[in-house]
Amino acid sequence: MRIECNICPHHCKIEEGHLGLCNARSNHKGKIINENYGKVTAMALDPIEKKPLYHFYPGSRILSIGSYGCNLRCPFCQNCDISMVKGIELETSIISCEEIASKAIAYKHLGNIGIAYTYNEPLIGYEYVRDCAKLVKEKGMKNVVVTNGYICEEPLKELLPLIDAFNIDLKGFTEEYYRKLRGDLATVMRSIVLASEKCHVEVTTLIVPGENDTEEEIDALSQWLASINPEIPLHITRFFPRFRMQDRDATAVEKVYQLAKVARRHLKYVYEGNC
Repeated sequence: MRIECNICPHHCKIEEGHLGLCNARSNHKGKIINENYGKVTAMALDPIEKKPLYHFYPGSRILSIGSYGCNLRCPFCQNCDISMVKGIELETSIISCEEIASKAIAYKHLGNIGIAYTYNEPLIGYEYVRDCAKLVKEKGMKNVVVTNGYICEEPLKELLPLIDAFNIDLKGFTEEYYRKLRGDLATVMRSIVLASEKCHVEVTTLIVPGENDTEEEIDALSQWLASINPEIPLHITRFFPRFRMQDRDATAVEKVYQLAKVARRHLKYVYEGNC
């Protein structure tokens, strides 16, 4: 019997014992479960600016954790070694939500302000993020989510009261481009709107040569962000050859600066990344 998963707009109808597109949610005895719950592949105490968040407790650090899997299929994925694999294909550590909250407290003396859910797509592990975030918030610390924003409205709204800041990838500004990535632009736009109503939001756009690098597209993207709030920080970052896109050069630094200049027509805070 197939069961439908309702975390993201793919609405995968999953057979018993099988995984959805994200490789992290499965049908177990007629119930959709978070297969990667508590399975951590990466953990580091990072500068908050690395998320990147430049206007949220600048100069602080945040304990960053990641699992595996993703619900998009970006051929340029910069973290493909954990995002584009199944759990059986890599080593994980089982870490409970209580342990995560305790680690956040333990690193407080090193400048840690909380937990960032990042590295892979964290919201496919929605239940783990939610449960950890509750405990971290109870400890008086911050929750940060670094996400592609490809999540259904209902679970996002349930999560928002627990989250203090988001960095959301806005990968481009055309539906055609998002279709190549197995997603849709409208969903991500809606996620940005909803998140910005409740907490701090910054946006990242990775510039891929020949894909989303025209002045017209960045102008439209930044103008739309400004319609929400012209003070939303936008991070325009460089693509580097990775995963299934190793056949082209890294984004020219000059192109990143050029597009950042375009975005500044509409937005107060625009940053060039990896330059």
